[in-house]
Amino acid sequence: MITKYVIDACALISFLYDEQGADKVQKVLEDAYAGTAEVFMHKINVLEVYYNIFRAEGEEKARLFYTQVNELPITIIDNLSDTMFTEAGRLKASYRMSIADSIAVAEAAIRKAALLTSDHHEFDIIDEKEDIEFAWIR
Repeated sequence: MITKYVIDACALISFLYDEQGADKVQKVLEDAYAGTAEVFMHKINVLEVYYNIFRAEGEEKARLFYTQVNELPITIIDNLSDTMFTEAGRLKASYRMSIADSIAVAEAAIRKAALLTSDHHEFDIIDEKEDIEFAWIR
């Protein structure tokens, strides 16, 4: 059986910088390479990582990141369907979170995937109140 994941920006950042939880992200990516997992990430969440790298390390590093992320076994979602639009809007209206976070959570909900994240501050309340699976990396 294939396990589905949506990866958010903080999980990808932990992997890129070998922070706490990177090993769990690496395991999910290895499973994707092996064909036992599917990993998705919305392009808006990729943008979160891109601009953070751009701000901290410059344009060249950000471009290198973008090239590398496209080589990972992650399906980048670059559209915003009506279903995604309304679910992200509902989540944004119901909980205090960024647009990017609402998109990551909506992506997980719609795909019936686990959201791979470390962001307890943003998502613990959603984990308690919604029928959305979270895969905590720390």
